[in-house]
Amino acid sequence: MSETLFQAAPGRRQLAQMIAGARRIVIFTGAGISTESGVPDFRSPGGVWSRMKPIYFQEFVGDEARRREAWNRVYSGAAGWTGARPNDGHTAVARLIAEGRASAVITQNVDNLHQESGIPDDKIIELHGNAHYARCLACGLRHEFSDFRESFLERGEIPTCRACGGLVKSATISFGQAMPEEPMEKAQAATLDCDLFLVLGSSLVVYPAAGFPIMAKRGGAMLAIVNREPTDRDGYADLVLHDEIGSVMREAVGS
Repeated sequence: MSETLFQAAPGRRQLAQMIAGARRIVIFTGAGISTESGVPDFRSPGGVWSRMKPIYFQEFVGDEARRREAWNRVYSGAAGWTGARPNDGHTAVARLIAEGRASAVITQNVDNLHQESGIPDDKIIELHGNAHYARCLACGLRHEFSDFRESFLERGEIPTCRACGGLVKSATISFGQAMPEEPMEKAQAATLDCDLFLVLGSSLVVYPAAGFPIMAKRGGAMLAIVNREPTDRDGYADLVLHDEIGSVMREAVGS
């Protein structure tokens, strides 16, 4: 394992060299890449969960009042990502994908900013779902929030599926909800196939996602972590930068 580097300027140059020398980069993003777009994270002081309690999956399914509260949050923009735009970090990631140097983006985020930066859906693996549309819990049909806005806000009707009548919720993975098998399988395959695993803005404490950096290292890939605060995986990394993601990536990628 190479020596971990923390110096800002030399570290940025080292990251640029690692990216330039890699052919199959997998990028793993967490809340830290989006906080630079003004999107609050969930767990830190002042984050989403300090302002409102999460609605557990079992509560949503079993309690009409909690379903109504969940939909109130959707249309009020209470989570704080309404109107957010991709920043330099997202743009740099999109460039790596467009140039074929990165094969996939594995993200813990639900804010849709990778899509808005221009990355095709088939290059994005969303471990925790997406907060910009909804799905039927019974048949899986996608629904747009605009489909229910009038009926919910004006008539108070809690959304149900137009195809099967099942419960509909935002397409995020709630506490207590099973992790989706397909994205996890895709993430594992991409991780095992990469030669550089680049973590951007994740504290790497949420499992099973936090296991991917170690999986990449064991598969022979280099590991670089860019995060403002130390993570439990820093000691495994070939390069660690405690720095601003947008400026680091703009410099490293040349975007």
